[in-house]
Amino acid sequence: MERKSVYENFYALDKPPFENVPAPEFLFPSAQHQRALSTLQYALVARIGFCVVTGDAGTGKTTTVRRVLQTVDRETCVGLVSNTHCETFEELMRWILLAFDLDYENLDKVKMYDEFVQFLIRQYQSGQPVTLIIDEAQNLGLENLEQLRMLSNVNTEKGQILQTILVGQPELWNMLREPNMKQFVQRISYDCELRPFADAGLTREYIEHRVRTAGGPEGLFQDDTFELIFAATGGVPRLINLICDTALIYGFGESESPISAGTIRQVIEDKQANFNLTGAADADSPTGISNQAELGSIDLSDKSARRKRTVHLRPDSARPDDEGKLSTIERAALRRKERS
Repeated sequence: MERKSVYENFYALDKPPFENVPAPEFLFPSAQHQRALSTLQYALVARIGFCVVTGDAGTGKTTTVRRVLQTVDRETCVGLVSNTHCETFEELMRWILLAFDLDYENLDKVKMYDEFVQFLIRQYQSGQPVTLIIDEAQNLGLENLEQLRMLSNVNTEKGQILQTILVGQPELWNMLREPNMKQFVQRISYDCELRPFADAGLTREYIEHRVRTAGGPEGLFQDDTFELIFAATGGVPRLINLICDTALIYGFGESESPISAGTIRQVIEDKQANFNLTGAADADSPTGISNQAELGSIDLSDKSARRKRTVHLRPDSARPDDEGKLSTIERAALRRKERS
């Protein structure tokens, strides 16, 4: 049986509600996420051309795609490429072949292409069409995108045997709007965009959804916390997760339930001091946060609403280690609790 972390027991949670991992069961069914789900599901059925999903880092693109993959017909063969920092198309082809468990060793570009096309034909003839999903597609660059378009030419010769779904940040569309990408854009049949939550109301619904999904109680966060969280995060789900997860650890250290506005203010202040954070997530950062700008501006002057805590989140101790031991921050919180 998997051991719970200390704050999970304290707050009667079945699992951590705010882990920054693409867990499909936690996908928040907002209107825009529902539209993205419907678009992707229909695209998989229709199997026409390219499909493009874009959104800022941390808005739930990968989680949405993984949710869709849970519903894919078993007769559809899906390969996911998430390493897109490829200097050449030959390198990208290796990742594509690996995604479908195909041999790529000691093969040059032409032989890899032939290996993949023969695989597509076999799958098509056996009634198991192939869908290629490329995550972080904005990293591919114009040349590799054009090579993907050329790869899709096999469809005109053998039928619709390859479908490609590109998932990326808004920069992906900036590249696709280049004049020499006109032929590529003409092959995009479906596209959708995910944006940060527009207001504190949606932010509240998101937080409460994740708490419920984790088996937690109603009212775990006080009513006056949601405006603060939205102002600090700009409605980016990944940043909301970071603030809320840290607030639960701080709250446990103070034996506080529900989480107060004072605790949220303290989390935001510590994040600003320790990380110099921003309201825009960074996909390359281990915490999902950029270190280039400040966290969303928020008034932290109400000192009566917060108490200085001795528990501070650090990048290398955000969660329990692989051996199931308490993380540094949880041990600090426990010591704080024992002293009080």
